[in-house]
Amino acid sequence: MAIPFTPFAAAALRYGAVAALSYAAACHARPRALHPAAEAEMDRMPEGAHLGHAPGQMNATARWRRRIRLGTTGPGVEIDLGALARLRLRRFA
Repeated sequence: MAIPFTPFAAAALRYGAVAALSYAAACHARPRALHPAAEAEMDRMPEGAHLGHAPGQMNATARWRRRIRLGTTGPGVEIDLGALARLRLRRFA
């Protein structure tokens, strides 16, 4: 019985394209200084997703922290993903 390789090739091309774009973006990214107040605020952000609003704007925060270890005594890495968002709409003449 023959194995259809077309679905595997399509998935490999898709993931390969994403990997190539990610690599190109990482190579062209310029280093820049971090703002200490922004870093402190990101560290104070609670874990989970939160949505709120104030007069004239909507705010959202999200934070996801995990520790991953390869095996019981293997190397580990901590992932800390945080996002702040604000949407403000104002009329102008």
